[in-house]
Amino acid sequence: MSRHPENLSIGAFARAAGVNVETIRFYQLKGLLATPERAYGSIRRYGSADVARVKFVKSAQRLGFTLGAIGQLLKLEDGTHCSEAAELAVQRLDDVRARLADLNRMAHALSTLVGECHAGNGRVSCPLIASLHGS
Repeated sequence: MSRHPENLSIGAFARAAGVNVETIRFYQLKGLLATPERAYGSIRRYGSADVARVKFVKSAQRLGFTLGAIGQLLKLEDGTHCSEAAELAVQRLDDVRARLADLNRMAHALSTLVGECHAGNGRVSCPLIASLHGS
């Protein structure tokens, strides 16, 4: 990797950001990351701000934000739009809570079916399979 953090090739940039080169190109295509100009006969160069931006995107993705929402957050990143960023986070939190409720319902239903499978009761038909056929 280059010793100059403001003079990274795309490969060194990808390694520094912990992603692959195709991720960099994808983020550029989606408008999450600018594509630097290329000096005549040269390659594009990236810097520490680019690395920080990709790490921001990856952190937001780990929290479940869509790329569209991440784009909105990036427009608010100067820190003066905290209430707008909080609105996006509240929407995401509501989504997470709804998913958790769905997952809890699924866990309960599966637990019930597994219990019925273990109970057996001399039936030939598996309650789990029968339940899935009935859905």
